[in-house]
Amino acid sequence: MSLPPGFLDELRTRTSLSRVVGRKVTWDMRKSNQAKGDLWAPCPFHQEKSASFHVDDQKGYYYCFGCHAKGDAVSFLRETENMGFMEAIDALARDAGMQMPARDPKAAERADRRTELAQVMEEAVRHYRLQLKTAAGAEARDYLTRRKLSEAAQDRFEIGFAPEGWQGLWDALRARGIAEDLILGAGLARPSTKGKAPYDTFRNRIMFPIRDARGRCIAFGGRAMDPNDNAKYLNSPETELFDKGRSLYNHGPAREAAGKGQPLIVAEGYMDVIALVGAGFEAAVAPLGTAITEDQLRLLWRLSPEPLIMLDGDAAGIRAATRLVDLALPLLEAGQGLRFVILPEGMDPDDLIKLRGREAMAGLVAEAQPMVNLLWRRETEGRVFDSPERKATLDKSLRAAIKRIADPSIRAHYGEEIKRLRWELFGTARRGDRAGSGFRPGGGPGGKWRPATAEPLPATRASLLAAAPGDEVEDYLREAMILAIAITHPACVARFESQLETVEMRDPGHERLLNALIAAAHEGAAAADSAIIRRKIEDTAGPDLEKLMGLAHVQSAPPVRNAANAELATMCLAEELAKLEARRGAVAEIEDAMEDLTGLVDEGLTWRLSQAAEARHRADRSKLDDTSDMGEDRAALSAQLQRLIDGAAWEKKKR
Repeated sequence: MSLPPGFLDELRTRTSLSRVVGRKVTWDMRKSNQAKGDLWAPCPFHQEKSASFHVDDQKGYYYCFGCHAKGDAVSFLRETENMGFMEAIDALARDAGMQMPARDPKAAERADRRTELAQVMEEAVRHYRLQLKTAAGAEARDYLTRRKLSEAAQDRFEIGFAPEGWQGLWDALRARGIAEDLILGAGLARPSTKGKAPYDTFRNRIMFPIRDARGRCIAFGGRAMDPNDNAKYLNSPETELFDKGRSLYNHGPAREAAGKGQPLIVAEGYMDVIALVGAGFEAAVAPLGTAITEDQLRLLWRLSPEPLIMLDGDAAGIRAATRLVDLALPLLEAGQGLRFVILPEGMDPDDLIKLRGREAMAGLVAEAQPMVNLLWRRETEGRVFDSPERKATLDKSLRAAIKRIADPSIRAHYGEEIKRLRWELFGTARRGDRAGSGFRPGGGPGGKWRPATAEPLPATRASLLAAAPGDEVEDYLREAMILAIAITHPACVARFESQLETVEMRDPGHERLLNALIAAAHEGAAAADSAIIRRKIEDTAGPDLEKLMGLAHVQSAPPVRNAANAELATMCLAEELAKLEARRGAVAEIEDAMEDLTGLVDEGLTWRLSQAAEARHRADRSKLDDTSDMGEDRAALSAQLQRLIDGAAWEKKKR
């Protein structure tokens, strides 16, 4: 449905964002100014104690300085209530006393027919529920008792029964005055090919109503009571109400539970969902008798950013998992993935909960595997990689799978994880190699030669190289400088908060200091002097802070020596962040490009390498006039860092 021009603007004008948000948060009145529409509260999107969630009621906009969630009243309802766009608009319009725009006549006519079909479906629900309580439903009731389905569960999921007979439901609905075309249109009956009256779609089956997100019954799933029936489970045919590939069983209740923080679990069938909900896992859904479709996958991601796919541990379950991996790879986005819960072979969720209890299921849910593990398992399980050709085949198939990921960041992280798993498989030496022979001892096929580790010389044990092992000396120096400037000039933290939160500190001590620095800033210490913020950091990372500020290149840095020059600190911090990002980006791009050198080098690859080099070069150029006093200080700091980096590299080669 399209909205007329100006409708959204008027809706936003009439909507009080603080009123909408206020239903979900408790305002911090010490920090808020209600008269000006300036309100603060702990963020409803992540766990915190401080009030970092800000609402500007006049602008109708919210922002969290902790998790960076942002948006307006529509996005707030969509995120907190798991609503669709039009659902959120409708809810806000009702709250504001606005009439939703009328639809065009044809659309209204179609909506009226769907409403009528939904009413027919509700009549069918009542009919099937009643039949379960009659003598004809005795066998079905016994089956449900054997499956330990309580009366409460049967009522909650509105389980019913379709008795044997060709026209039981048809006659009942016609007796209530329901038109034939509506019964046929709802998929409850099928026309006869022999010129007789239409016959019921479902006969001698336990009936499970399927409802959409709004709670309307749109279809049924029927479980055959006759073990010789060709179809154990039968769904309604597709109708104006029901699209099997776009629907989920238990959609509405699961959406509500997922919005309250419960994990979204995707099981295989109706009984699995009922068992999970009965055990307290209320955000459980199931596709409708087929493999998960792309539309269903996108629907799942609207309910939860990381659904848990629960599959049987047998061969069929693993095949289903790997098919879903292939479907999901091109659709992955940051914050949008899948995890997998593989059940013990021969057990479904109902079996596991009954035999081992809820705790066993909770344990499996907590240990859900990331999707990359399923991809690796598919390519390696049951195979032997005892030759270069077989290893190359594995590399080729994995590379082809990873290239299907559209998001470059996720693709890079998949590549890193695959490299790690590959190292675990191939990277250790053969048994029997002596420790001093240049191989690392350990089991596994296809060892890789590595030089024996040399102990550092006494003169270098306390050097910068010992503090920053490996080849990332430059990173260590720049990380230290970034932290030292930010700690000395706390006012810079707010300006560079988003960059500081996303920068990856590869030294563990630096990571602890960064976390302590950001935490102090969120507590309001960023406006105070450096002595206050240092005391706060010392509470959680005292030894790391002492080590950082004791580094020679930190002590002699102009922005650290001159704590009063905030402008110099701002420019130096910006420069160091830019250089660190550019260096790491260039390295990542070159590494990625080198992987592509398995084929012919093309113009695109050459261009990527040149762009990586240019990005590094741009970051190294000074944007200020070095003839000014401030430029000289910046130039001195850059030159000092470069000398340390160059000297460290020379010293490493010498060792």
